[in-house]
Amino acid sequence: MIEFMTTVLGFILAMLALGLVRILRGPADADRMMAAQLIGTGGIAALLLLGTVTAVPATVDVALTLALLATFASIAFVKKGRANAPDSTGDA
Repeated sequence: MIEFMTTVLGFILAMLALGLVRILRGPADADRMMAAQLIGTGGIAALLLLGTVTAVPATVDVALTLALLATFASIAFVKKGRANAPDSTGDA
């Protein structure tokens, strides 16, 4: 079972590398934000698998902290988008 989890961990790390490429080359800010969310989710999964494989319980705390930071990053991105959006009230 450890070998399977290690293989899955390697696959998740490969997907994180592809997400990093999308962040660096993404054509739009929304693409970059989605890739950042992918890295956050994949990072959480990688940390949880790593904690299971190595039997280190502290990785769960780090994974939960990463999940919280990813949530705040999404909220900040949406608020930034609303602040930069043109006013839709019709006033010119």
